[in-house]
Amino acid sequence: MANQKYVIGVDFGTDSVRALIVDALNGKEIAEAVEYYPRWKKGLYCNPAKSQYRQHPLDYTESLEKSIKNALVKAGKDITAQVVGISVDTTGSTPVFIDENGTPLSLKPEFAENPNGMFILWKDHTSIREAEEINGAAAKANVNYIKYEGGIYSSEWVWAKVLHVFREDEKVKKASYSWVEHCDWIPAILTGKTKPQEIKHGRCSAGHKAMWHTDWKGLPPKEFLASIDPLLTQFDGKLYTDTYTSDVAVGTLTKEWANKLGLAESVVIGVGAFDCHMGAVGGDITPNNLVRVMGTSTCDILVSSYKEMENKLIDGICGQVDGSVIPGYIGLEAGQSAFGDVYAWFKSLIAWPIEELMSKTNIVDQETKQKLTNEILDSIIPVLSEKASKIPLEESTILAIDWINGRRTPDANQELKGAITGLTLGSDAPRIFRALVEATAYGSKAIVERFQNEGVKINKIIAIGGVAKKSPFVMQTLSNVLNMPIQVVRTEQACALGAAMFAAVAAGVYKKVEDAQKAMNSGFENEYIPEQATFEKYSKLYNSYIKLGYFLEKSKL
Repeated sequence: MANQKYVIGVDFGTDSVRALIVDALNGKEIAEAVEYYPRWKKGLYCNPAKSQYRQHPLDYTESLEKSIKNALVKAGKDITAQVVGISVDTTGSTPVFIDENGTPLSLKPEFAENPNGMFILWKDHTSIREAEEINGAAAKANVNYIKYEGGIYSSEWVWAKVLHVFREDEKVKKASYSWVEHCDWIPAILTGKTKPQEIKHGRCSAGHKAMWHTDWKGLPPKEFLASIDPLLTQFDGKLYTDTYTSDVAVGTLTKEWANKLGLAESVVIGVGAFDCHMGAVGGDITPNNLVRVMGTSTCDILVSSYKEMENKLIDGICGQVDGSVIPGYIGLEAGQSAFGDVYAWFKSLIAWPIEELMSKTNIVDQETKQKLTNEILDSIIPVLSEKASKIPLEESTILAIDWINGRRTPDANQELKGAITGLTLGSDAPRIFRALVEATAYGSKAIVERFQNEGVKINKIIAIGGVAKKSPFVMQTLSNVLNMPIQVVRTEQACALGAAMFAAVAAGVYKKVEDAQKAMNSGFENEYIPEQATFEKYSKLYNSYIKLGYFLEKSKL
């Protein structure tokens, strides 16, 4: 035990936080615990009709404490003295407005129930107009401040969200001293370095979402922000210039948090990053291997050498940032705004009459109603997948577009909508479901082609996340459409494992990230091989997908 070293990777997702305790010497996963955000679970502070999604900071801190403590209990033995590091990943861009002490406004009594004083979740699309204005200003500027972010600024990113809230809420505007991303705030509170001038901002969030770059020595200058709207100049001199890669230590646990968690104050806290970037590391990413984080949405991560990326600007992606994934490489991000969410939407569509009518029947008692409903709901996607997989490709007349939650990549446009065409009286649920699965695969292919057409090599695909682990039909379809093998990572917690790897480096167990990956990776559990004949058929259908998408986008339907 004296030589044992453990690290904790903390993965803040959209619905919950997961703490994973890992043996730092061999990557063995010792214990994990999940805590769901209580306020978010109730639907508080959100308005889906307006695409408004906000999360209260207490959801994060309360769930963080419970998840780590529960994981330590599940470890089955007292290992608290051997825990040497903690690192976190979060969703993003998920910023919050803070006062001069670094306190989120919603932790102050006057803003306790004000959604604008809370964290603005990545999927909040209330700032589409503001994103368009940022793109317009960038097009007119002498320097293109969005060129390293794919050339298109998104409503999912911080500056658009800041401007939208400032225009909407004068009280929040007046009370805001600065803003901070979720992935930077958690390390700040754990180490007590919460004042804006003390916070260590991660290279990942700053470079991919906030237009930070060394070419202009930090964040965009005051003059450019003023050209978008003078409201954005309020933070002049109150933000940051330097950023840090996630192998760097922020500090150690405060006495307060050490007591809460039952850990030593010597536990090192690493610089935070976005979930998918740390997930790619947990998925054992290496240069030119695309890691697909496949859940409700997708995030596609690549790392490439400085030499390969020299003088290259990849249009329409979510950024190319030095050190955002592995220090010493350029990290590239892309993704789909909806992937698993497309299937979840169709499930909800089918389930509506079941839930509605079952609640009103008097044939069975309440307990039986609930059991029947739960059994049916749990079976919908597996049964649809089974039936859809048996439909001959030649029989399908249906073509779908996967932009149900807008389009993230290539070329962000959150105003776009999904579509289903080619319906006949013979179009049953399995056929429509198959078309939706194919649409998400076509959207994936569009991303891969963008990278390849811009001269970035992709040698293989690595998949992590819930969809990759649970849906062979989706994965085989994806392999067939891409005409590439797809390896599925063994661990179910790649993001938390990636965070644990960074914690091991920040705590000094390893000198660099690649060393931690080599020692701690989980390996692969499955591989999907493309079927050549099916790929050739899908190639023709993919061309139809591209034509339909072009028509929808140009006609603004």
